[in-house]
Amino acid sequence: MSEQTKPNVILILADDMGFADLGITGSEIQTPNIDGLAQDGVMLSAMYNCARCCPTRASLLTGLYPHNAGVGHMGANLGTPAYQGFLRKDSATIAEHLRADGYATLMSGKWHVAGDFDSNKIDSWRVGTPEHPTPMQRGFDHFYGIMDGAAHFFSPHCIFEDESRVDTINDDFYFTDAITDKAIGMIKGAVADEKPFFLYLAHTAPHWPLHAPPEDIAKYENTYAKGWDQTRTARHEAMNGKGVLQQNWDISPRDTDVHDWGDEKNQDWEASKMATYAAMVDRMDQSIGRLIASLKQLGQFENTLILFLSDNGGCAEFMAEDGWAQFYPDQTHDGKQITMGNVTGLRPGDAQTFQSYDKPWANVSNAPFRLFKHFVHEGGISTPLVAHWPDGFQPRSNAHAACHVVDILPTILEVTGASYQNEVDDHEIQPMQGESLLGLLRGKDWEREQPIFWEHEGNAAVRLGQFKLVRQHNLDWELYDMEVDRTELHNLIGKNPKLEAEMAKQYFDWADKIGVMDWEQALPKLLAAWDMETVNG
Repeated sequence: MSEQTKPNVILILADDMGFADLGITGSEIQTPNIDGLAQDGVMLSAMYNCARCCPTRASLLTGLYPHNAGVGHMGANLGTPAYQGFLRKDSATIAEHLRADGYATLMSGKWHVAGDFDSNKIDSWRVGTPEHPTPMQRGFDHFYGIMDGAAHFFSPHCIFEDESRVDTINDDFYFTDAITDKAIGMIKGAVADEKPFFLYLAHTAPHWPLHAPPEDIAKYENTYAKGWDQTRTARHEAMNGKGVLQQNWDISPRDTDVHDWGDEKNQDWEASKMATYAAMVDRMDQSIGRLIASLKQLGQFENTLILFLSDNGGCAEFMAEDGWAQFYPDQTHDGKQITMGNVTGLRPGDAQTFQSYDKPWANVSNAPFRLFKHFVHEGGISTPLVAHWPDGFQPRSNAHAACHVVDILPTILEVTGASYQNEVDDHEIQPMQGESLLGLLRGKDWEREQPIFWEHEGNAAVRLGQFKLVRQHNLDWELYDMEVDRTELHNLIGKNPKLEAEMAKQYFDWADKIGVMDWEQALPKLLAAWDMETVNG
């Protein structure tokens, strides 16, 4: 195909957004633009991520499992190739493959596959060194965003544009808007150059801290006064009414660590946390609407494949002052003091707060599934994948075949006709481990040929066809039939010993081959790298 007719590709990644947080999946949050893409395209209901920010991003970008890409845990270097904390040289990114085929390669948002960064010690950062590669060193022509894992939305501690630090922040700055606005500018440049483009739009919303413009929070001022129990139930009922999932499975019980809403003594404050979170998702959707409008104005909308998904399930981390908050500045760029942590009664949202929405609301985000980010039960690894490409496939009903973020790269290569680069910068590249989803998107019968594997912090799983073998760290294996019971309520362990043994063997063979480290051995190395005794969450 000619340069002019090659399809563009936009890959949009939300950060810490649960399966049930979109209008199209049953939420009360207003997401008309993402919903519209799904309604005019297709939504895959059984897309899986890797349970955590860094591993998912590494896998998504390379078409490899996280350990093969070098990010078996997070950004800390634990001393092995599988856990070095930054992208390996024997992996290649989508951008590296597509740039070789003549594409403009653009990125705006969160990188987070380049080692560890302490946001309180920016002057010591070694951005651009082998252990801290920038997007432009891994195939992107242009980059705007953050190198590390999270940022203040009104006053980010360190933003890069291409490979230079940006110091100026306007009074009306909001990071979600800036990420999309910069992306639109990049697209305009590529179109002016008459080049097809690949855009990786990696939003930080709705990852903590809970920050949103007041007009967006106001939309949800009274929405969550009914509490987490009723909200979660309402989402599940709406989801079933829309036919979102393969079957209307029973909702998992409220998490055992979460009390009844009626027993909550600070209901107004709790409701304000979820209202701010909802506003963050809403604002992200608004920005995607601006991106869509720009594509239409540029005459690029029909020939652009847009993919939207989340990097993990809702985040149950409690924001303690001596936990994750200690890694971030406690003052804004203009010197205002930030109250760090989930201080009871302090409403979140503005620039002088730094909070998370915590486990009860994460339980809502992940409805109807169990558990959260970090875990490889369905609540931690399930995301809807919205796909839209008018020139490539017709709108269709939801598809339910199990697929994984490693499948994104081969899908993009098939769509664009680009070749998989077997060698980049004199480094031999590992064979890709995913399978193209284009047939599935076009309504053909499609089933993944290979099992899907997970490991994160000792939490482990393998999905083989309709069955999933899964365990939490240091607990026993559980077995579930995903076609009958995707909410993982009826443990079948002990009922099919032959299948259990086969799946366990497949998992351990995979884990041994890719270099999975025993979590009891990895944890002391991690805490030493972070110079702390523990991290909440």
